[in-house]
Amino acid sequence: MPLFVFLGMMLKGKKILVGITGSIAAYKAATLVRFLIKEGAEVKVIMTPAAKDFITPLTLSTLSKYPVLTDIFKEDEWANHVMLGRWADVLVVAPLSCNTLAKMASGLCDNLLLSVYLSATCPVILAPAMDEDMWKHPATQHNIKQVQQFGNRVIPVESGELASGLIGEGRMAEPEHIGNYIIDFFSKQPGPLAGKKALVTAGPTYEHIDPVRFIGNHSSGKMGIAIANALYKQGAEVTLVLGPVPDNSLLKGIEVVHVQSAREMYEACQKVFPQTNITIMAAAVADYTPATFVNEKIKKSEGNWLLELTKTQDILKDLGGKKRDEQLLIGFALETNNEKANALTKLKSKNADMIVLNSLNDKEAGFGKDTNKVTIFDKRGGVAAFEAKPKDAVANDIVNYLIEYANA
Repeated sequence: MPLFVFLGMMLKGKKILVGITGSIAAYKAATLVRFLIKEGAEVKVIMTPAAKDFITPLTLSTLSKYPVLTDIFKEDEWANHVMLGRWADVLVVAPLSCNTLAKMASGLCDNLLLSVYLSATCPVILAPAMDEDMWKHPATQHNIKQVQQFGNRVIPVESGELASGLIGEGRMAEPEHIGNYIIDFFSKQPGPLAGKKALVTAGPTYEHIDPVRFIGNHSSGKMGIAIANALYKQGAEVTLVLGPVPDNSLLKGIEVVHVQSAREMYEACQKVFPQTNITIMAAAVADYTPATFVNEKIKKSEGNWLLELTKTQDILKDLGGKKRDEQLLIGFALETNNEKANALTKLKSKNADMIVLNSLNDKEAGFGKDTNKVTIFDKRGGVAAFEAKPKDAVANDIVNYLIEYANA
């Protein structure tokens, strides 16, 4: 049996019904539908009559490529609510208004969405949205518990500015959070990388000169974080060694080791690497560090300031020298000239299985951008060049290539 299987879009082949009710948060449903389709899902939308006051069916039908369903009967047609509930792999109601929640808890059925809900054989996920006082009312909390007792899953509300202008609980979870919840829901079954351990590095390192100054670079860590997410979604147990950048987009469940310097990143990798099946070194580690650290802020003086630098530990080369045959080691090469030659040299000298090349000459690539354009070289002579894409899509391409390589 092969160690890996091919990785596609996270929701490829999944059929998702999105129910939208009368809430100001209905405008966010457009973003949710786009997210689900981008992840490969087939999406149909059902709206309550009140929802049409907040977002137009035309917008959602354009995004989903299906007519939006709003009525059980329309002219000479009948919306088969029973078959809709059987068609879907999951029904997601987002936003779920206080009114529709009460109807679901009581079993009322006065519109198409409620008819589908009551006849659905698929799992149901609910994302409530309402003002804080409505959310905290005992009747609402009773209804939430009631629908949960029916077996429905409820995505917690978030805190923030509400439609009333107040600040508090009741905001619908952000579309990306709902989308990732759905991905998580489907990935609870063992994924293709279940049982595999992965190490990913991301972000810059800061090499401190004194308490206020450091040598660093502009790496945002976005590429490495996207790779960690892609591995985790497929069941891998992921440890991310992250330089001094935010990890807001990292999926829950990924272990994070925060570091500052190249030395700290080296030491963190040494602890994790022996147990890993896959290691992807996406961090922009400083090549040099100050020879000495001054405990107090260095004052400006009249003369020039000469700063002595020493080489940092080459983490990729060190791990390449310790790599076992069954381990896969992938490095990154960010180049400005002689890109291919430099990448191939790095591939051989570091004893890596693959090198992912990106060039600062490509306007879609480089530090701080949301897109990247990469070419992958492997030690068997394989080469794959990809077009510019968002970094989460690039992460999937890298993992796809890795999986095919392992299965060859």
